Amino acid sequence: MKVIDIINQRQDHPFASFEIVPPLKGTDAERLYSIITPLMQFHPPFINVTCHRDEVEYHPNPDGTFQKLTLSKRPSTIAIVAAIMRRFPGVEIVPHVICGGASRHQVESELLDLRFLGISNVMALRGDALPGQKAFRPEPDGFAHTNELVALINNLNRGRYLDPNMADDAAETSANTAETGRHAFCTGVAGYPEKHFEAANLETDIDHLRRKVEAGADYIVTQMCFDNEAFYRFCDACRKANISVPIIPGVKPISALRQLDTLPRTFNIDLPQELVERLSRCKDNNEAYSVGTEWCIRQSEDLLRHGVPAIHYYTMGRTDNILQVVKACFPGATASGQGL
Repeated sequence: MKVIDIINQRQDHPFASFEIVPPLKGTDAERLYSIITPLMQFHPPFINVTCHRDEVEYHPNPDGTFQKLTLSKRPSTIAIVAAIMRRFPGVEIVPHVICGGASRHQVESELLDLRFLGISNVMALRGDALPGQKAFRPEPDGFAHTNELVALINNLNRGRYLDPNMADDAAETSANTAETGRHAFCTGVAGYPEKHFEAANLETDIDHLRRKVEAGADYIVTQMCFDNEAFYRFCDACRKANISVPIIPGVKPISALRQLDTLPRTFNIDLPQELVERLSRCKDNNEAYSVGTEWCIRQSEDLLRHGVPAIHYYTMGRTDNILQVVKACFPGATASGQGL
């Protein structure tokens, strides 16, 4: 089922979704399953799977030249999706598809592979710059902006391919437009309640978001945000900009003292002063864990009171505190067996 259909069918029953980070290469699928299995007690309608672009290193040769090495530190998106489908066939998977590190033809090929597997939902993202780069650089014949990627996905949904000869071949396999629609992707995109760090201001960033929606995005999931008031202002600004698709807030419980510094620096976000003061009084990670979990519960409860369609939880490889939050905010979910 497509995410937008899940949202529309559960308008009066908000749910939780989860985002996982694939394990590093060298581990087997059991490591992946150990992350997902605890979450399945809540019968999540979908799980997002992040994507990390290949990294590039240059190693010196004896003659003074350099050899370019491309490093893939995590299994491919296709491998991760296939592994999850094998173990958890009842949950929709939303793989992240990024612009960075690939040409438009490579991105289209990945999307066609996902469609071949039966995937009907994707999250379209630009991706980050490589370490050492001051700004994002698209690959030759690649996409520089997410709205271009969304437009490609929308064209695929209409049977329009980069290679015009493929359109004729694909038409032979689709008996009618209903068959084409069945295989269409539902596309999510990212929003930034405190603006993307590269944007000149929030108004400019929302204009970029509007272009993604106009290109065909079905819904928005926000970057992690710890201040609900910032999220509500963001939603109001989006509606004033005629962005009408559903907006799902992204949240994460803080679990260690170091995250007081690392999260704002890594994700270019602000932490509310009340949360900073409470964490600053913590003596160790155990206390910080308790404060972070309590804050996330309060934040989630407030979001639900304000009528959000769902809450998206960023696990970042750790699920124990998220389990506590979801159990507190979605009581009865595990017992009902009907999902959140």
